[in-house]
Amino acid sequence: MYVASVPELEGCHTQAKTLDELRERIKEAIHLYLEVESGIVETVPLEFVGIQKVEVSV
Repeated sequence: MYVASVPELEGCHTQAKTLDELRERIKEAIHLYLEVESGIVETVPLEFVGIQKVEVSV
């Protein structure tokens, strides 16, 4: 499973089985967060750039 979170948006995170699916889900999570918190979505279009962070425990 892949997990994505947006530290700047408290509680904004999601998970998926593939990176493509994760990318879509985090865009949706950001969109919903902004819609609920401020209504900014209607005035500011979102462009997803993307960052990947991989943590490995050994």
